[in-house]
Amino acid sequence: MPTNDSAHLDTFPKLLAYNAAIRAERPAIRHKDYGIWQTWSWAESFEIVRAYAAGLSAIGVRRGDAVAIVGANRPKLYWTVMAAQVLGAVPVPVYADAVADEIAYILENADVKFAAVQNQEQVDKLLSVSDKLPQLLHLFYDEPRGLRDYDHAKLHAIDEIIATGRNLLENHAIRAQIDASIAQGSGTDTSIILYTSGTTGRSKGVVLTAKGCIDAATDTVAFDKLTDQDEVLAYLPIAWVGDHYLNYAQGLVAGFCMACPEASETAEQDLREIGPTFYFAPPRVFEALLTRVMIRMEDAGTLKRKLFHYFIGVAKKYGEKLLNGEPVPLGGRLLYGLGQLLIYEPLKNVLGFSRIRVAYTAGEAIGPDLFSFYRSLGLNLKQLYGQTEAFLYVTAQPDGHIRADTVGPPTPNVEIRIAENGEVQFRSPGQFIAYYKDPEKTAETLTPDGFVKTGDAGFFEADGHLKIIDRAKDVGRLASGALFPPKYIENKLKFFHNIKEVVAFGDNRDFVTCFLNIDLTAVGNWAERNNVSYASYQELAGHPQVYDMLQRNVEEVNRALAREPLMAGAQVHRFLILHKELDADDGELTRTQKVRRSFIAERYQPLIEALYSGKDEEDITTEVTFEDGRKGAISARVKIRNIAVIPIQQQAATKAA
Repeated sequence: MPTNDSAHLDTFPKLLAYNAAIRAERPAIRHKDYGIWQTWSWAESFEIVRAYAAGLSAIGVRRGDAVAIVGANRPKLYWTVMAAQVLGAVPVPVYADAVADEIAYILENADVKFAAVQNQEQVDKLLSVSDKLPQLLHLFYDEPRGLRDYDHAKLHAIDEIIATGRNLLENHAIRAQIDASIAQGSGTDTSIILYTSGTTGRSKGVVLTAKGCIDAATDTVAFDKLTDQDEVLAYLPIAWVGDHYLNYAQGLVAGFCMACPEASETAEQDLREIGPTFYFAPPRVFEALLTRVMIRMEDAGTLKRKLFHYFIGVAKKYGEKLLNGEPVPLGGRLLYGLGQLLIYEPLKNVLGFSRIRVAYTAGEAIGPDLFSFYRSLGLNLKQLYGQTEAFLYVTAQPDGHIRADTVGPPTPNVEIRIAENGEVQFRSPGQFIAYYKDPEKTAETLTPDGFVKTGDAGFFEADGHLKIIDRAKDVGRLASGALFPPKYIENKLKFFHNIKEVVAFGDNRDFVTCFLNIDLTAVGNWAERNNVSYASYQELAGHPQVYDMLQRNVEEVNRALAREPLMAGAQVHRFLILHKELDADDGELTRTQKVRRSFIAERYQPLIEALYSGKDEEDITTEVTFEDGRKGAISARVKIRNIAVIPIQQQAATKAA
């Protein structure tokens, strides 16, 4: 019988057993399938996981074996994680959209013997690289469609494994064996291996212990006052640390319900139906939602459009103050209350935000205007800073102390220091113990006294909030000696809804240049309204009017940089719009959508040289990878634009005057 002594709840299977005992009928997990939400209670989930573990044991899964999980957010894949942990095996989640060679690298590196996948697509990927994975013994699949005629000697339906396990559990000795395996689990056991996004090279396997994961989640559950009455939508990649922490770990600690969408394409609709109380999204999701709202408002009638813009103005003036508990005049409160009735609450309902108590964003800088927009609607949106090596949280903003330009103070029981070179270093309850099979990288990342080197440059503000500047190794200098922080420049440009991605160059160069990617939704809508015809992304990206529009954006950023003494020398002199979107399948982005700078610099070297040689255009042919893995090529003549910059001397003279 599980105990409520938290010292004994040092593994996730023990927490599952505990929740099944004290929250037996409370919902644990939901899944929308064929348009219908299905719900499993904590007691039902526990019985399924025990049966699944018994079935896996019969197939040959043993303590210490690595079990890969490849697919979208599905109950059976989360149960695979738990069933593996019940047996003392180690789950290794992999990004569902990874191409076959990426998956093969992780499975080979992690010594994976078993893999649970979502569907035929993932089975095909693994079978296509089976010659590289001689240690892979068995595959388990969730969705059977298309797999009937496959050789099932080493291919098993998860439903059949669970059914086999149920029959095995009728034997009291086997049931006792599974329960003993749960009890045998220790907080020092490896709970999971999560692979980094690979921004600077090959992904590394981050080894996390059970107790470390649970201690970290316990701290943040208390920090945000999460309970078993809360609910989340698990729509972000199952292989990302954020999903494992925010949904899986915090869900087991707090006892709340995790809902899985029907598909990634239906996530927004499913969000509205579920109405989560705790929510996380990277800035790009909030940007996309706002872009769609603004596009729809442009199509609305005159009265609705005027009402919307008027009350959004009211929200900007009073919304954040009300959310922070600051004094607001009675007239402002009344106006804001009317705005809630007419605009804010209906808008939040359309977005699926009506029940959200706590929302977070992280992963990259969020524009101050975007951040303030959502907070002004009454959404308790906050920022956190984290890493896979920390098991996510390093800092987080407490309620009532929110700023758009910082990531908050250290979270409970986390220590942070700034090294002499400006690097942020931390020590936390959930921090990793090693990179799998990579002692050299582990030694590079950990200091002798146990702090983790983040690789990020930052500093503390007077109020104790941490401010992140850039990746420490990416911060460079122009040939003149002026500071060159690429991420800082890129984020300023990405605050414009027309611009989806930016890559800035300038280290050891005479001036700053950049590649831009347009946001196809925003720019496509603009094209429709302005009667600009186009047949492809490439044609729209190269259109002279699109160049004019983005040039104005770059010039506005230059004016902002010129007002900052440290950044005035980092104004953009020349830019181009890439003929294709940067894509993770082409190796240009990580699976978490972070730019891989060195790869891009190598791949697009002719374009970089053209930016610095004074050319007005350059021809380039780029290899692309299609969804089915086939290769192709895109050729284009890319135009280059010059940008007027504000001379530093002129800026200084203007200030002096």
